[in-house]
Amino acid sequence: MQWLASILFTAFLFLWTGVYAIGYCIVCPLLSFPRRFALARFYSRVMLGTLKLLCGLGFRVLGGENLPGEPCVALWKHSSAWETFAMMLICPLQVWVYKRELTWIPVFGWSLALMRGIPINRTSGAGAVNQVVDQGTERLQSGAWVMIFPEGTRVPIGETRRYGVSGALLACRSGHKVVPIAHDSGYFWGRRGLLKRRGTITVAIGKPIDCRGRNPRDVTAEAQEWIESTIEQIRAGIAST
Repeated sequence: MQWLASILFTAFLFLWTGVYAIGYCIVCPLLSFPRRFALARFYSRVMLGTLKLLCGLGFRVLGGENLPGEPCVALWKHSSAWETFAMMLICPLQVWVYKRELTWIPVFGWSLALMRGIPINRTSGAGAVNQVVDQGTERLQSGAWVMIFPEGTRVPIGETRRYGVSGALLACRSGHKVVPIAHDSGYFWGRRGLLKRRGTITVAIGKPIDCRGRNPRDVTAEAQEWIESTIEQIRAGIAST
């Protein structure tokens, strides 16, 4: 039964995304950025509501009080597609750092471009980092949070890889804080799996990290340590924020 529900949800995901992206591209050029984000948030709210309805998979948030009132750089663990929807509901007005290849997808890529995201060429090394810092600073100054997956790609559950330094570098140079965000979505919605398991995904938001006068690599290491250890605590049922 869970497999059937997962197949139905996946079909809905593609249909809803395609239809909504077409409407989004038509309407959004006439709207301000905050209203564009509100529409994107509605898209995600419907997506996760349908996931809960069909598959019995919901989520809870720990540490919501750790989200500051000013724009920050949020570093998210990336283990499934789930967090790409959830971040829009959990964090305030935001833009995303994502691989530029996504912008080449007809309609969907155009809708991404309308959200003022930062599409990077992951093979360009320092060029990609400079792009995140330059464009990210402008987005932060305009009042938007910047969402970053520091591992660069989805990582299998129980694993980690070296975190990129671009998010911490952006925060250090722009004078903003880093907010680490951990979750266990990969245990319910696999990195490449079709099955969505019933249950409750736990999202834990860490205390903001003040980056002023600090080495970006030290900030990155601190964020990685908190995120990875918190995921272990979540799975052990002892998570705290």
